Amino acid sequence: MQIMRHWAAALAGLLVAIPLAAADPLDGHDCFSSDNDRRIKGCTELIERPEVTGQLLGSAYAMRALGYSLKGLYDEAIRDYDEAIRLVPDFAVALNNRAWAYFKSGRAEKGLPDVERSLELQPTSPHAYDTRAHIRQVMGDQEGALRDYEAAMRFGGERMVQLYQCGLAALGLYGGPVDGIYTPILRRAIEACVTSKTCDPLPPDEECRAVTS
Repeated sequence: MQIMRHWAAALAGLLVAIPLAAADPLDGHDCFSSDNDRRIKGCTELIERPEVTGQLLGSAYAMRALGYSLKGLYDEAIRDYDEAIRLVPDFAVALNNRAWAYFKSGRAEKGLPDVERSLELQPTSPHAYDTRAHIRQVMGDQEGALRDYEAAMRFGGERMVQLYQCGLAALGLYGGPVDGIYTPILRRAIEACVTSKTCDPLPPDEECRAVTS
């Protein structure tokens, strides 16, 4: 989905920011390829390099975990996020993504402490607010979910609003324009969505690619 592309970019940025050496830049490395199979293979290659340690190693585990998660292999993803967080305990992106993997694998409550910690580290992250909104929604906390979706839009701006507009329109809950403007019509659509534990305001990746690009 679109929101996971943002996390891929964030993790890729971490890897680029910590090159192995001047003669061995990671720019263009398969570990942060947009293709999940290439990403998994590339990150595995990095992980197996004996000189890769510390934060870079943690980032490689987190990127491989993201590849697994996007393929629906949540147990494998969680194991890699475990290792990433062991290596880099205050890794906000990995904490949020592990929470998302728990949510997607039907273990939402187990992911709540992770996303809470992620928000402590990055209190303006729209992605973490979105994750917590999904978790609260499936746990039956409708008011908390609504607050978090609104926070995700407040910090994520026009693009996050567009994602919810497009996703809710696909569900038949929103009939307004996909213009990135938070309106009472959109709020009512989100209010309707949070009453169902299975309603997801985020659209599949392909449905909003054009309107949110």
